[in-house]
Amino acid sequence: MGTVPSENARMKRGLAFIVCAQVLWGLSPAFWRLGADVPALDLLGHRAFWTFVTVFVIHLIRRSWRDVRTAVRQPRILALEAFAGIIIGLNWLIWLWALTNDRVLEGSLGYFITPLVSVLLGVMVVGERLRPAQWMAVGMGGASVLWQTVDLGQLPWVSLALAGTFGVYGLIKKKVDRPPLDMLAIELTVMLPVVVVFLGLRMAGGQDALASATPTETVALLGSGLFTAVPLLCFAAAVRRVPLSVVGVIQYLSPSLNFVLGAVVYDEPFSSGRLVGFILVWLGLAVFTVDGLRSSRATRQSPPGQQKPLV
Repeated sequence: MGTVPSENARMKRGLAFIVCAQVLWGLSPAFWRLGADVPALDLLGHRAFWTFVTVFVIHLIRRSWRDVRTAVRQPRILALEAFAGIIIGLNWLIWLWALTNDRVLEGSLGYFITPLVSVLLGVMVVGERLRPAQWMAVGMGGASVLWQTVDLGQLPWVSLALAGTFGVYGLIKKKVDRPPLDMLAIELTVMLPVVVVFLGLRMAGGQDALASATPTETVALLGSGLFTAVPLLCFAAAVRRVPLSVVGVIQYLSPSLNFVLGAVVYDEPFSSGRLVGFILVWLGLAVFTVDGLRSSRATRQSPPGQQKPLV
């Protein structure tokens, strides 16, 4: 009897963590637009540097740098995390550029597409098999990209680049069985030499963004580390307490908030053609989510030894 309340409390804390992470990511355009006049490369440099400082302090408090050093001594983990650092850095750069160039809607579409891209990568790289409903969902995502290409007259490259980089990043995370905070520390350490050289050159040339920043830009630059680390930590805490099927559904909250900000608050162009593209993605995600929940429920209800594979 005593375990039920504790499990319920664990679930509630997990839900609070995942909602916190998704809301912060969803509202991130409002934060990063505080530095809208700062070049995207400068924003990226300061974001990587101050996130490293934040993570470094957290590891000092937790006395967990030994775990990071242990992981780095394994060549496979170091190579994968070095690649992950490059990929997430590219993802951050594209996202920051999109947010400061009135492309929030394209960014939100990218993160709506990401789960479908992750599934496709699972097929192409890992050799996973998809159920018919999953193929249908992926097909709808492809139809959305094709429709928007025709409607815009060009590929929605921001959306595809964000979905592709984050999908690859997630694939690497699956291959490295380490705590998220440890992995982030390695990725940031890989970025650090390049970041320090870049910021040093900007400072030497009198072009450092922080030196000439307005008060709001200073908040964006100095607060970038905390704003990056907090939702990641919340997300990491959530996935340990909440079933992945629930996490998968709630993860659509952040691109939904991005979408509302872009369409309503920032009044970005939203034609009927673009609406059709979003509807195709939303339908694909609905099929994907319902199919995943049904499969998860069937797996839990099957007797041991007769459980069906989720993919």
